[in-house]
Amino acid sequence: MGVGLEMIHMLDEIKGVAELNKAEYQERLIELEAKLGRLQIRAIAVGLPIAIHIDGWAAAGKATLIGRALRVLDPRHYRVHGMEKVNEERRMRPFLWSYATKMPAAGQISIFDKSYYMALIPGSEMIRNGEITSAECVFADIKAFEAGLADGGTLILKYFLHIDKKEQTQRLRELLANEDTCWRITEKELRQNIEYDKYYGFYNKIIEASGSGDLGITVLNGNDRRTATLGFYEHITATLERVLDGLERGVAELALSRTKPDVSPKIPDILSKIDLKVNIGDEKYGKQLKSLQNQISSLIFKLYRKRRSVCLVFEGWDAAGKGGSINRLIQSADPRGYNVCPVAAPTKEELSHHYLWRFWKNLPKDGHVTVFDRSWYGRILVERVENLCSEDDWQRAYREINNFEKHLHNHGSIVIKYWLHVSDEEQLKRFEARAQNPDKQHKITDEDWRNRNKRTAYYAAVNEMLHRTGTAEAPWTVIESDSKKYARIKVLEHTVKVLESEL
Repeated sequence: MGVGLEMIHMLDEIKGVAELNKAEYQERLIELEAKLGRLQIRAIAVGLPIAIHIDGWAAAGKATLIGRALRVLDPRHYRVHGMEKVNEERRMRPFLWSYATKMPAAGQISIFDKSYYMALIPGSEMIRNGEITSAECVFADIKAFEAGLADGGTLILKYFLHIDKKEQTQRLRELLANEDTCWRITEKELRQNIEYDKYYGFYNKIIEASGSGDLGITVLNGNDRRTATLGFYEHITATLERVLDGLERGVAELALSRTKPDVSPKIPDILSKIDLKVNIGDEKYGKQLKSLQNQISSLIFKLYRKRRSVCLVFEGWDAAGKGGSINRLIQSADPRGYNVCPVAAPTKEELSHHYLWRFWKNLPKDGHVTVFDRSWYGRILVERVENLCSEDDWQRAYREINNFEKHLHNHGSIVIKYWLHVSDEEQLKRFEARAQNPDKQHKITDEDWRNRNKRTAYYAAVNEMLHRTGTAEAPWTVIESDSKKYARIKVLEHTVKVLESEL
C-alpha cells in the first residue's frame, strides 16, 4: 500500500483476553450503558458533533455492536449510515463526498458502518476509474479531511473489530447454515476469508497509518463478543467524558487536540498590480460574446460525455458584476448540464455543521457544472473581517480550503476561480446608480454600504486569499471589472481555454 510508514503489527497485540463471566459482564455493561446515555445528554447540551466509524472483518459483529450501542441512545439525536454499498450517485462524486454530507450537526451523532479508510483496500469500489488512486493520495485526503473536522469541533471515534481466521471461518459457516442469514454472505466475504493473510496485511497498515491518540483507530478484540462490547463502551465513555469535561470548562482546544494554524507569510499586494483601465469596444464585444457562448455550450456537452465535473467559483467586490458574468457564461448552455448555487448567509442548520458542509452538499456530479456565486471563501473574507469566527479558525481555513480543492482535483473535477476586481471609484459609481434606479434598488442594501466602509480590511483579506489559496490544482484568475463588458469576455475566454485544455 506504500503509505510511507514503518509497518507495526498492531493486530498481533490484540490477543490473550480472557472471556468474562456472564454476571460480571451484565453488571459492567449496565453501568457503562447508563453512563453513555448520560454523556449523550451532556453532548447535546454543549453541541458536540460526534462521528463514529466502525470497521472490521466480515462476520466480526459490527452490526451487533452498533445495535447494542443504539439501544441506550436517544434516537432523535443519531443516525446510522451503512456505507458498504457504493451506488452510482457516490461514484459520480469525490469519494469523501458521501461521508462529508452525512457528518453530524452540533449535538448529533453519525455512526458509519464502514469508514473511508476502506478506500485504501486495493480494488475498493469507493474509488472511481480515472481518479488519482495512489494510497498516498487517498490517505492524505482522508487525514486532511479528518483534521478539518476535528478543528471545526467534531469528535471522531474510529473502531476496528478484529477476529482471527479460525473464528471468522466458524462464524461464516454458521451464517451460511442459517436460511435467515445466508444471504448476507457473498463472494466478497468468502474471498476475504480465503485470502485472510493478505487482508490482514492491508488492515494492519491502515490501522498503523491512521495515527495515534484521538484520531487513531481503536482495535477491539472481536473473538469474544463480551470483551468487544465492553471495550467499545469503555473507550467511548472515557473519551467522551474527557472531551466533555474540557468543553464544559471552555478549553475546546485541549479537549479536541486542534491543529495550529499555519504561520501567515508575507503577503504581496497582488491587487495593486491589476490594470483596471482595460476596455473593449461594443462591436467586438458583441461578436466575441456569441462565439464564446457557443463554445461554452459545446464544451459542456463534451464534459458530460467525458464525465468531468466543473466547479466555477465567483468571488468579487459588491457590484463587481458577478451576476452579469455568470449570466453570460451560461446563457446558451443546456440548463440540464449546470447549476448556479447562490451563497448567502448560512442558515441555522448550516451553522450547526462544519462550515464546508453546505458546499460539499452542492458539489456537481460527474459530467455537470456548478457555478458558485460566492463560496467557501466567505470563511476568510466576510467571516474574517466581520469577526464571525475566531482568528485561529480563519487562519486554519487556508489549509482546509486548499485540501478541499485538492480532493476535488484528485477526483478529476476542474476547479476554476475568479476574483472580480473593481476600483473604489467605480464601485461607488455603481452603488449610487443602483440606488437611483427603481429597477435595481433591490441590489443595494445597508450591508453593502457597511461593507464598503470596510474596504481596506477586505482589501487585505483578498490579497491574502489570492496569495495563500492560489494553488496548482486551483489557481485564481483576477478579472479586471471596471469595464463590465471586458470582464465578461475575459471570464468566457478563460473558461473556454481551461476547459479545452482539460478535455
